[in-house]
Amino acid sequence: MSGPPEAELELDDIQRGVLSPRPTPYAATYLVFRIDDRAHGRELMRRASAAVTSAADSVSPLGPAWVSVGVTCAGLAALGVPRSSLDTFAWEFRQGMAARAKALGDVGESSPEHWEAPLGSSDVHVVITAVAPDPLLLEAAVDRARPAYDRLPGVTAVWRQDCCALPTETEHFGYRDGVSHPAVEGSGIPGSNELDVPLKPGEFVLGYPDELGGVQGPQPDVLGRNGSYAVFRKLHQRVADFRRYLKDNATGPADEELVAAKIMGRWRSGAPLALAPRRDDPELGADPHRRNTFLYEREDPTGFATPRGCHIRRVNPRDASVAGEVRLHRMIRRGAVYGPPLPDGALEDDGADRGLMFAFIGAHLGRQFEFVQSEWINDGVFFGGNDAKDPVAGSADDSAGYTIPRRPVRRRLAALPRFVITRGGEYCFLPSLSALRWLGDLRD
Repeated sequence: MSGPPEAELELDDIQRGVLSPRPTPYAATYLVFRIDDRAHGRELMRRASAAVTSAADSVSPLGPAWVSVGVTCAGLAALGVPRSSLDTFAWEFRQGMAARAKALGDVGESSPEHWEAPLGSSDVHVVITAVAPDPLLLEAAVDRARPAYDRLPGVTAVWRQDCCALPTETEHFGYRDGVSHPAVEGSGIPGSNELDVPLKPGEFVLGYPDELGGVQGPQPDVLGRNGSYAVFRKLHQRVADFRRYLKDNATGPADEELVAAKIMGRWRSGAPLALAPRRDDPELGADPHRRNTFLYEREDPTGFATPRGCHIRRVNPRDASVAGEVRLHRMIRRGAVYGPPLPDGALEDDGADRGLMFAFIGAHLGRQFEFVQSEWINDGVFFGGNDAKDPVAGSADDSAGYTIPRRPVRRRLAALPRFVITRGGEYCFLPSLSALRWLGDLRD
């Protein structure tokens, strides 16, 4: 007996950046704009609709680069979207990331008063993201996209962040990034875990049934359907502090790599502890068909191989029975590195700004991004870890250590400092291509 028919996504109307994994290698840039003149803002939307690549297209209007366009709630208001329509968007989106700071663990050094201006403010209206295989192609693509916002004096560029792959193709802490990607029904893009059943499209694209059978979508339908929500966050990484922590808590170089793996859940090559529990396997780490195909609970329920409190087991518990249903909290996550690498072996900070531009794509800001951030990253109750925080990305405060399950006696590491500091970010709506045109054609 066959199951229900697979959903048919209108791929030609969905921005490619919603569903497609980041290319490898890559270069990327985030451009943020403020709309000072409504007519010019609408013209920006019209022009952007011609530059954005759809999920159905293998060739971009900008050559080898992809361009995505996001609009904040303040941006939609600046474009003249009626209040009756704005009120149908997710309430987290309407509040904005800065207002959600406490729930997200953005406190202390990560609190909005310390963010880079204008991030988190009402001046962030439009976010254009471009991705290309290398910096030269990226800059050429940005130049070709410039007509979308050039010669529009009522649209002001207020912030830019350039990103690119490090020579090692890792993030700054040294781990291979971009390993995991969920399968989405109807997208035509396979997930990175062959054991996963594809998720319903409504988990990531508005206007389609989700895992609960509900359909989310702002109104009117022409605006909400085929859109998605995006979260972007600038996260500064304290690389020297991370390296010193590993060194101070290890007995030697080999043990240092083991501690690094137990904290992340993967060796820095990308090989998971679930498949390589005793030693690194770089060949496995480089194989996209093998390195993410595993589960936890049947083989390792207590976490002797992959600690239950490590980073990757927190953000995606896979087959664990926690919080009702893990599938309701899955995310499409993308990271892009910014800033120069800290020289190999350096244990002191050189003052350079370096880190990760984090991006989340999904249809449910609350039960996807915010739930994972507050309940799984900044709390440990779901796996029996009390208030223990994620050892890599959590809002640690030097008051709690990290426990590695081990026979006959568990291993307890020293108190964790905060390795990642939030420098800013925002919640955006990614309109469909037809919605971009609709926004461009608004009239007062």
